[in-house]
Amino acid sequence: MRQDKNKKVEFGDFQTPSNLARNIIDLINRKSTGAKTIIEPTCGKGSILTSAIDNLNGWEKIIGIDINDAYLDDLKKKIINPSSKMKNIEIIQGDFFTFDWNNLLNEAVQPILIIGNLPWVTHSGLGVINGSNLPTKTNFLKHKGFDAISGKSNFDISEWMLIRFVNCLKNMTANIAMLCKTFVARKLLCYIWKNKLPLTESAIYKINAKYYFGANVDACLLFCAFGKQNINYDCEIYPDITSTVRENVIGFYDGMLINDVPTYIQLKHLQGKVDSNWRSGVKHDCSKVMVFEKKGGFYVNGFCERYNLEDEYLYPLLKSSDVANGKIREIRKYVLITQRFIGQETESIKLKAPNTWKYLKKYSSLLDKRKSSIYKDKPNFSIFAIGDYAFSDWKVVISALYKKIDFKLVGKYKNKSVMVDDTCNYLSFSNKKDAELVLELLNSEEARSFLNSIIFWDSKRPITINILKKLRIKELLK
Repeated sequence: MRQDKNKKVEFGDFQTPSNLARNIIDLINRKSTGAKTIIEPTCGKGSILTSAIDNLNGWEKIIGIDINDAYLDDLKKKIINPSSKMKNIEIIQGDFFTFDWNNLLNEAVQPILIIGNLPWVTHSGLGVINGSNLPTKTNFLKHKGFDAISGKSNFDISEWMLIRFVNCLKNMTANIAMLCKTFVARKLLCYIWKNKLPLTESAIYKINAKYYFGANVDACLLFCAFGKQNINYDCEIYPDITSTVRENVIGFYDGMLINDVPTYIQLKHLQGKVDSNWRSGVKHDCSKVMVFEKKGGFYVNGFCERYNLEDEYLYPLLKSSDVANGKIREIRKYVLITQRFIGQETESIKLKAPNTWKYLKKYSSLLDKRKSSIYKDKPNFSIFAIGDYAFSDWKVVISALYKKIDFKLVGKYKNKSVMVDDTCNYLSFSNKKDAELVLELLNSEEARSFLNSIIFWDSKRPITINILKKLRIKELLK
């Protein structure tokens, strides 16, 4: 049973319901794309393709492609009818990742329309289930340094597929109408805008993925039109696929994706050269070993085991939920901080805190198994996002996960610096008055409005360091 489920995920086998397929075709008819060639690259059982055959206006050629022979056999039976257009329908068995898309598109009569529902799984997600239906992993978005090795180089398979298409279509008159995750749609638009591809129109139509696919994810139909005139880099957002009244406009300004274009334009004076050194909380990737509760003079780890550890390497810890819920004075957790800076040797723990060293040695196998490559060739029991800034007297902190802008001031606890976990971002201060001033500025209405204009709240981690660095705190003083 699990094997069948894994195969369903690997091949993106989430068939589009017929009512949603019809809504997609109705939308394309409203758009009046004038498409002559219709291509569905992963047509599956063909609900979108058959709806296009029966209801789409003006097409001359329809091509459906899929890797699953059984689905294609069923699809062929569905579309056999006495229509004179049958000779203009082609069903092809093929693997997306080895298919010659350039040849197919170059021979197609323009305007071209690419429609469908691509797989909703990430590259690393396929790795977890040992899936092989994926492209060769490369850092194709050109992430640099730490970003390239710490997760940003992971990508959705549909993102890779869509980028493949937009690069093929950039010199053609063509349209894309594709179901995908909403953040994948935004990443594709960002790619198009950054690379100055000739996009003449774009729109995102939200869909209820839970209703249609049983998936707890923000999803949409992304529509893109390519041409050589009237280039337009603003994208209209609609509440559903049948709506004709937009609710928002996103765009690409000053080298970044904007969630609320009118508000950003009004407050763009707050964006500019970085004037604040935001940090993320301590990263250790082994919470059951490294995080404790203190009970009756003992430290209790995630395995519910009690240990008599020296206090020297244990620091009070605030989780993202503590910060978001204002529980910053209720220390519930402690974290083992093995280094004061990245790459520092850890052997000295053996002499300064023998019980702590013995504990670390006991769990060395678990710590050695941490998958992130950031720990490779580093001292035993290394942690990251650590430096003098982590040991500051005062921090202005915000949760990166919770969907609200609410900065908190955190001071020392029992004369020890308070650490925050890696789902928090913060600024460090040695002076309380400076920290209080910055806290007031960051929680001001103007700062909140600016941040809201560049934050996409449906992101997994909406408040990132890169987002926070866009706000010039010194400009707020004026």
